[in-house]
Order: sequence, then structure tokens, then C-alpha cells
Amino acid sequence: MTAELITLADIRAAAQAIDGQVVRTPCLLSQTLSEISGAQVFLKFENHQFTASFKERGAINKLESLTAAERAKGVIACSAGNHAQGVAYHASRLGIPAVIVMPKHTPFVKVEHTRKHGAEVILEGEGFDDAMRAAKRIMAERGLTFVHPYDDAKIIAGQGTIGLEMLEAFPQLDVLVIAVGGGGLISGITLAAKALKPSIEVYGVEVARFPGMYHVMRGTPAAFGPGTIAEGIAVKEPGQITREVVKRHVKDILLVDEGDIEESVVMLLEIEKTVVEGAGAAGLAALLKFKDTFRGKNVGLVLCGGNIEPLVLADIVQRGMVRAGRLARVKVEARDLPGSLAKITAVIAEHNANVEEVHHHRAFTQLTVQHVEIDLAIKTRNAAHVHEIVKALQEAGFKAEIK
Repeated sequence: MTAELITLADIRAAAQAIDGQVVRTPCLLSQTLSEISGAQVFLKFENHQFTASFKERGAINKLESLTAAERAKGVIACSAGNHAQGVAYHASRLGIPAVIVMPKHTPFVKVEHTRKHGAEVILEGEGFDDAMRAAKRIMAERGLTFVHPYDDAKIIAGQGTIGLEMLEAFPQLDVLVIAVGGGGLISGITLAAKALKPSIEVYGVEVARFPGMYHVMRGTPAAFGPGTIAEGIAVKEPGQITREVVKRHVKDILLVDEGDIEESVVMLLEIEKTVVEGAGAAGLAALLKFKDTFRGKNVGLVLCGGNIEPLVLADIVQRGMVRAGRLARVKVEARDLPGSLAKITAVIAEHNANVEEVHHHRAFTQLTVQHVEIDLAIKTRNAAHVHEIVKALQEAGFKAEIK
């Protein structure tokens, strides 16, 4: 199967096949993100699917195409989480036995949700590629049908239904910015969008630690990092069909860093009141990092997944608050006398900041024994507010600095 054999008719047929079995997710203009980015930003909320990911679309389209004999024997899939949940949930609905192979370090929430949907979960391999090799071995041993996470015409056509819905809702879209792992999502959406509106531009987004498709487009060797917050797109080897689509139709692949992803997760939570995982924030991360590329255009972003560990989300939010200057650490040196801490906190209170934590250091300091080093974590409005507080502490006679 080549990219040329996946047509708009195939994607329309997929839309009919999955109709009523997935959520027709909202696609909405974000006024605030538009003001921040300088573009008109339209968000497709695929994190509102039942399993919190777009992967359901391709999974159903593939499962619906199986013969009775294939259904009876069962299916196997390999996934870092979202494809796993989509296949497990809809296989269970359709009465098809499912085996899911996941990397050993897949986030706990994704593993447990997959098991709850009734699939047999096998954890094997350090990353996606190791798990894929294990899945193919088990497929051969058990005679199962493989449901590929991205390099399959039925999967690609199913994901392409997102493009149909976005352009139906907002035909004025000039650009689409899509996260890239193996390439199934961007391939399906690109084939649909280009068929409906040939002038539309499509950009892919990868994290700098996993630039597989970026280097495929350039014909250069790729180097990979140890891990990423966007584990859903941490794929080293893009598909054969998908790389062909991307080479022909995608304008460029943009690379974003871990901090860009974290910042975008926090912004979507705070501004749009929506939870996304790392991969789900990749499009916004690229939009904000490459503002000049998209300024003044109508840009569509797909919030492709919302499966994130609550504790990881909490860490990201806290790091985001630090990055924005809304949570800061200040070191203050003071005489070790009764009332010193009260004077310090009084200065902070006068400037409408709140003390989150206090740590006294007497032994682990080079100060004289009569002095104490105090570390304070304080909640503030922004970075300028932090500097204002430090200056006020200094004017009050304390030696203070931002840590």
C-alpha cells in the first residue's frame, strides 16, 4: 500500500465507518492564544475522546475492516499508550480479543486504562521500537492480526477524518500544525486537507530528542535522546507510507524542546481549562516557538491526547509557575535572633506575596554562627514582582537574592 492509494474517498468512507462510535470533537477559536501568538488559533479537542486520544478513529476503522476469521483469532497492537487504549476499548466493544504490547516505562495511567478496557497487556522493551519487535514476534506465535499504530492505510484514513471535520468547521484555515510520532496522524490529516484545499500548508512537530521524521525529510542521520515528556511521539523509525506522505505534502517538520512542551501544557490548562499530555501540546509549542512563521494566518492545532500522569502534570505545572516567576526561591541572610523571620515575612506580606515554604540553614552554611540562611519559596505575580520583593528585603537591611 502506498500513499497514492489512500484517497479522499477512503477517508470519507472511514468517516462513515466510525460515525457514532467516536466523539465528533469540538473545533474552537481560542481568542487568548490568538492574541498571544499573533495568529488566529483554532483548537481541535481530540483529548475529549472517550480514551482521551485521536487514536480511536484509526483503531475503529481498522477493526471494522477485519474478516470474521480475523476477529475470532484476535488482534495485537504495539503502543506507548493511546493507540493501545483505542484498540483495547473498541476491540472489547466489538467482541474481538486484544493483546497490547507496551514499553516497560509507559506511564502507569496508560497501562492501567488499557487493562481496564479488557486487553491483555504485555510490558516489554525499553522503548517503542523494542516493544514493536516483541509485538511482531507474538503476532507470529499466536496467529493474531496486527493493528499498526500508524503505518496502515485503514489507520491513516481513520485519522484523516480529523482533517475533514476541521475544514468543515473552518474552511478558512491556512495552516495545520500536527504532532508527529510515526506519522499516521499527520499523514491522514494532510491527505484529507490537501484534497479539500490544495493551498493549505501542513507543518509537523517533533521533540528535539526524537527527530525521526525531521531527518527523513532531509535525508540525514538522526540522533535520539534518552526520553521525553512527549512519549506519545517518541518514535525513532517513522512508517514507510507515512514518510512518503510527509515528503510529498508536508511543508516542514519543526523541532521543539522539553521546556516548550511543558510551557504549552501549562498554558492549555490555564487558558483553555483543558488537560493535554506532552504530545498533545506539541502543536502549540511549535506555534509559540516559531511565531513569525504563522503570524497573521488561520492556524489549526490538534490537541491529540490528554493521557498524562497526574503527578507528572503537577510537576509540570509547578515548573511552569517557576518559569513564569509565579513561584520563586529567595535566599535571605539574617541575624539568628527572635523576630528576624517575622520581619522578613512582614516585608513579603506588604508586597502581596505569599510564603509557600521556609527552610532555615545553620549547619550547612558558611555564615558566622550568629547568622542564619533562610530559603523561602514564595508565590508571586511574575518575575518583576520577585525582583520587587528582593529589593524591598534589601532595603529593610537583609542580604537577599533570587536562587
